[in-house]
Amino acid sequence: MIGAESLVRTLIASGVDACFANPGTSEMHFVAALDRASGMRSVLGLFEGVVTGAADAYARMTGKPAATLMHCGPGLANGLSLLHNAKRARVPIVNIVGDEATYHEPLDPPLTTDTEGLARPVSAWVRKVKRTEVLGSEAAAAVAAARETSGIATLILPSDVSWNEGGVVGTPLPVPPRSKAPDESIREAARVLRQREETLILMSGAALSEAGLMIAYRIASATGARLSAQTFNTRVARGRGRYPIQRVPYFVDEAVKENAGVKHLILAGTGMPVTFFAYPNKPGMATPPDAKVHVLARTEDDVVDALARLADELGAPDVPVADRPAPDVRRGRITPEGASETLAALLPDSSIIIEEAITLRNFFFNALTNAAPHDSLENIGGAIGAGPPLATGAAIAAPGRRVVGVQADGSAMYTIQALWTQARENLDVTTVVLSNNKYAVLFRELAAVGATPGKTANDLFEINRPDLDWLRLSESMGVEAARAETLDQFADLLRYSFARKGPFLIELVIDRG
Repeated sequence: MIGAESLVRTLIASGVDACFANPGTSEMHFVAALDRASGMRSVLGLFEGVVTGAADAYARMTGKPAATLMHCGPGLANGLSLLHNAKRARVPIVNIVGDEATYHEPLDPPLTTDTEGLARPVSAWVRKVKRTEVLGSEAAAAVAAARETSGIATLILPSDVSWNEGGVVGTPLPVPPRSKAPDESIREAARVLRQREETLILMSGAALSEAGLMIAYRIASATGARLSAQTFNTRVARGRGRYPIQRVPYFVDEAVKENAGVKHLILAGTGMPVTFFAYPNKPGMATPPDAKVHVLARTEDDVVDALARLADELGAPDVPVADRPAPDVRRGRITPEGASETLAALLPDSSIIIEEAITLRNFFFNALTNAAPHDSLENIGGAIGAGPPLATGAAIAAPGRRVVGVQADGSAMYTIQALWTQARENLDVTTVVLSNNKYAVLFRELAAVGATPGKTANDLFEINRPDLDWLRLSESMGVEAARAETLDQFADLLRYSFARKGPFLIELVIDRG
């Protein structure tokens, strides 16, 4: 058995059943091995950012790693920005990165680079395999490392290690359960909550699952504490029947104002509420500097278990979530409020929302609170262009569920190639492009840092001369598309897209003033 086949068979035996790929010459034997070992779905992305972003969403929805396949160090470099997001999302991924043959690398061929150095900032585990006979065991170790750390493992594969004989299928390794929060952390949080001073419980990770939110709601109802998610999150259970969790606002002034009275901050599976950027003469934290910080559960702990133990310690009874009326379809001219409420009114049950729209995100977030039950995936790391790849990976991970991308036009252009993969795989994705021909958030950021705008700044923030033609872009990649210039048209197009199989793109023309 050659090394590549031992690698593929080890990945499958270890529970990795999807591979998002953009291969090159060094990976040809891995690609050929995919035909000889059944059980691995292979999905082609036309850019490595599509590959890594799709693997991120796949892990968010399934809880297990997919493999990525990228061509040498430069291919990995193309995928790094969305691996940054995946690292921040704390999801498992196994990267397979091809490399020059061990005996050819000293000749310094053109693709030679420090692939290990590129991988380390985003990876919890990095290894370059130089012997075919250990490739299987190293692959098993990579999967175990990704699952144990909820992080990224990068295995670098020289081409001769791949094609040489002597490969052995590695034995899958056990993954220990998540650690439990210490009893003293539970007792300390209970003590603070019993004081009934103004307390914010800040949550992330599994705390934002349906089960985690219900337990947190018990705690908040029994103690008067306020619940909040971080500004951006890996996955949130939302919609009617779920607790309507709020988020720390993105803009620093809003965040500081909202949390001004907090005396105690309890961290449940998350870090401190650090603002996204620094601004002149503004704080870097969303909570007051004198607020006392208490760690209920670390990011690596079983946060749902910690919340459940805290609720029991407090004797917090079960509390049903209040019924909320479904939103109505709006009519007339397009406004952010009308568009968001129309989407919320028509969203199918069990959908998956992919949200990448900074300036309009609160309109959609607030309206979707009252939509049908759904999951929301957000751009947690801030590397833009995440939306289309996340939608692609989520649709592959959760067949039968409609995926809806609420997507800013500027960031969509980073990874627009994802539409091609959606068409090829016939994925049930509806992409709503918020078309205003500008990087709208940058105008607000310019003011926030106290800089003076001028013609050059405007030229760097506006996406015009020429305008983007979303319908032609989309249709050139096999995705049917249409433009909505009124809310009536938007509603009709949403209904059409939700009733059909496969991908569809709606250009939602919003204020371009």
